[in-house]
Amino acid sequence: MNPLPLLFALVPQATSQLELVESAPLETTLDHADLRNADTVWLEMIARAKSSFDCAQFYVSDAPGSRFHEVVRALEAAAQRGVKVRVLAEEKFHKTYPETLDRWSTTPGFEVRRFDVSAHFGGVLHAKYFVVDGREVFVGSQNFDWRSLEHIVELGLRIEAPRTAEAFQAVFDADWRVAGGEPLEAALAPLRELAPPRETLSGAVVSARFSPLVGVASDVWWDLPLLVERLERAEKRVRIELLTYKMVGRDKQYFAELENALRRAAARGVRVQLLVADWGKRAGTIEGLQSLEPLPNVEVKLATIPPHSSGHIPFGRVIHAKYMTVDGSRVWLGTSNWERDYFEESRNASVFVDDAALATRLERFFDELWSSPYAYAVDPSATYEVPKFGER
Repeated sequence: MNPLPLLFALVPQATSQLELVESAPLETTLDHADLRNADTVWLEMIARAKSSFDCAQFYVSDAPGSRFHEVVRALEAAAQRGVKVRVLAEEKFHKTYPETLDRWSTTPGFEVRRFDVSAHFGGVLHAKYFVVDGREVFVGSQNFDWRSLEHIVELGLRIEAPRTAEAFQAVFDADWRVAGGEPLEAALAPLRELAPPRETLSGAVVSARFSPLVGVASDVWWDLPLLVERLERAEKRVRIELLTYKMVGRDKQYFAELENALRRAAARGVRVQLLVADWGKRAGTIEGLQSLEPLPNVEVKLATIPPHSSGHIPFGRVIHAKYMTVDGSRVWLGTSNWERDYFEESRNASVFVDDAALATRLERFFDELWSSPYAYAVDPSATYEVPKFGER
């Protein structure tokens, strides 16, 4: 008998308040039969929507015939049956991917706002989440992008919980008002009336937090301190998977909080494993990874996803999941890469879960990629060639 809880053992439909949801690149061995795919879960959540669907996304990029195109059609059908759909997207990326957002702007039942986050926080709207009927949330690394459902390693969480949904709804509503022209301080006022959520779902303790500090009601809502605390409390092992890990920013300033916590953990005997995408071979990024690899108790690997048989897919074929497990019992899953801008200037979201079953499943997910032919150790003395991952 499978020792994992029902939420991981059954895949045809959602059975729990908390569900781990993946996307796996086609033509790889990385799909997992016991984890449902994001497009399946998204379509199910949209079909259940009765009154509202509030979505905050970095951008929206559709492609005819893709899995995401079915999501687009489902959202438009939801609006036709009376669901109010609000889409909040980053202003800077509108010029790159305007088509779907522009169409939705004139589609009955839709309301679209573009959020110029740089004018208020300094960064971008990088969070990827949606709230259905104010009761159910999806948050994770998946952008509203056809590639995220077919050509990228992604992880998200479907969460059905009243206080967690209330927190995400409050942050969405604040950003929505700011994007509509309301002053930031006034928009954040309702959030100050709430305490950060902490609730128990099927035995798992779940907390939601957000970045940046200037974009939340107070520092108790900020995710960075709680993430550092998880590292400081680690006793045996830490496993981290990210798109990028970069501790020196474009401004040449050192982002010490996360790296120092990692180094302190390793120094006290905690085994630290860090797995990042091969996009990290870029100058200014690889040097930091190479400086970590020689440390006692630290292992760093890069992962390369082979090209698809159809040819080059710009900004695809990459690992993009963002999560951490600590001591086989605690989990962070979010929308931030580990760089200063993501926590101090950009809108992002995090979920912290204390639950051995979820942590154990995530560790298996990590181990399978870590031990696969796609992953390889960082060589501290190598000169790497940067993969051509953008447009050609």
